[in-house]
Amino acid sequence: MIRIAIDAMGGDHGPEVVIPGLQKVVERRPDIRFLLFGRDEAVRPLLNRYPAVAAVSELTHCDVAVRMDDKPSQALRQGRWKSSMWKAIEAVKTGDADVCVSAGNTGALMAMSKFCLRTMAAIERPAIAAIWPTIRGESVVLDVGATIGADAHQLIDFAILGSAMARAIFGIEKPSVGLLNVGVEEIKGQEDVKEAGRILREANLRSMDYHGFVEGDDIGKGSVDVVVTEGFAGNIALKTAEGTARQIGGYLREAMSRGLMARIGYVFARGAFAHLREKLDVRRSNGGVFLGLNGIVVKSHGGADDESFAAAVELGYDMGRSRLIDGIQRELEAFHGHLADKRLAAAKNSAEDD
Repeated sequence: MIRIAIDAMGGDHGPEVVIPGLQKVVERRPDIRFLLFGRDEAVRPLLNRYPAVAAVSELTHCDVAVRMDDKPSQALRQGRWKSSMWKAIEAVKTGDADVCVSAGNTGALMAMSKFCLRTMAAIERPAIAAIWPTIRGESVVLDVGATIGADAHQLIDFAILGSAMARAIFGIEKPSVGLLNVGVEEIKGQEDVKEAGRILREANLRSMDYHGFVEGDDIGKGSVDVVVTEGFAGNIALKTAEGTARQIGGYLREAMSRGLMARIGYVFARGAFAHLREKLDVRRSNGGVFLGLNGIVVKSHGGADDESFAAAVELGYDMGRSRLIDGIQRELEAFHGHLADKRLAAAKNSAEDD
């Protein structure tokens, strides 16, 4: 039984989207339970309208809800210990829930998650990972905005986190991993990226297949299962993809409204266009995952509809079932064990030379 803690007040629409979204999850995932946190007067009437959700839910009243425009510091001061967002995260910390899902303020959610759950012992910075639709299917891309800038070892941490997530949700035993760069040649790029590539190549970890450098167009191609970058470039790539998807959608709508023949053609091809629209809708693969913390937190899009919120919850469900945190811990231990062995070998060779 997978237990999901839900910030019922998060997002642009709050419970009006959250509860109908959970209804869709219940229909597809019978082995799930919800711990709901929010204002009783806002959530309870919706639970009465969705008895299937109510039957698998426990509602905890919270007076405070973090607003979408709250600064992270403000959200921490006003909402720590008592807001619906904090309570949902805290349920993961105490072990009452396997995963937390919120559509709330991203900065506040990250700040509260870091404060409440803390980062894993071997991780310097957490990352936000996104599921990216590609020509081949889907890939994991991280970091898409948790932190700006990253050194070589932080990029390696992201590679380990991303490969563990890909294994959990895609079922790939040895995911392929690429470092986002300005070219695929080893001489190109920033020194931190080149250093991370060298270490990953030499480590030859059993948990991943290090592919090398990838460029921006490789993300959409699906050239690798996991694309690793720092938060500045990753967030720009994400927002660019969202804008391009909307742009193409606008072009299609305009083209289909030009003349009688175009409208008739649309009638015959509307099934194909619906499939394309679903592929282009970045909210359909909704859910940014905070990785590197001592618990799983999924950030749903603030403007998500019920289907998109359901997708975020199901993403959390899949990672809870696969015990993602345990997998990350094992891979971190393996990598740091490799580094320790390498340092020991280097020290031994130095001693022999002396």
